[in-house]
Amino acid sequence: MTEGLQLVPAETTRRYDVFHTDCPARNVVDHVTSRWGIWVLIALRNTDLRFHELRNSIHGISEKMLAQTLRTLIQDELIWREVEPTTPPQVTYGLTEFGKELGVPLTSLFDRITDRLGSRAAEDIA
Repeated sequence: MTEGLQLVPAETTRRYDVFHTDCPARNVVDHVTSRWGIWVLIALRNTDLRFHELRNSIHGISEKMLAQTLRTLIQDELIWREVEPTTPPQVTYGLTEFGKELGVPLTSLFDRITDRLGSRAAEDIA
């Protein structure tokens, strides 16, 4: 036995308590899981899209809500925005590396739900 030896855990990356109202990670979780945030991330998982392509791929979202959601996800560094200097300007959106990392479990969740629902849900839509 070594006397005076104290075992101190090595400093690890800081963990956030998302259940605490002041936690900065909580905002990102709220944005990702918001009504439209998750759909924007899923829509961008395979390809970059222009604003109207994105709007057309997410049925039910208004231009105002899409613009607001995109602004929030850009601030969270989940998606990027590129403006081409044309008339009118062409704006393209895509996932950042952080967005791609989050897209993996979201896509898995989405795929599990759609697989589980199977043809029953497809019949309801048609």
